[in-house]
Amino acid sequence: MDKKKFELQADACKALAHPLRMEVIHLLKEKEYCFAEILEVTGGLKSNLSQHLKVMTKKGILNVRRNGQCSHFSLSSNKVAKACELMREVLIENLQEQQKLFSIAKN
Repeated sequence: MDKKKFELQADACKALAHPLRMEVIHLLKEKEYCFAEILEVTGGLKSNLSQHLKVMTKKGILNVRRNGQCSHFSLSSNKVAKACELMREVLIENLQEQQKLFSIAKN
């Protein structure tokens, strides 16, 4: 196998590995938002959000379109949101399984 592909994949996954970035992806799965709208929905610091958006844009996860004073962000592919949703489903299934095991052990 081509190790470079795995390195690139791991690099893209690292670019997703932050709760704010997951929130942004969840938000952008429906439509494009300008920076100010993303900031309003997510809260937090302007500089912090800016850094996260820059990383995701640089890694090809987000597209940016500048229109006047506002930068509009969108997902580069809907597959990004689908991949994140699948990981969330795996997490939920694992938590449910752990809860079942905990309940059995408790009884």
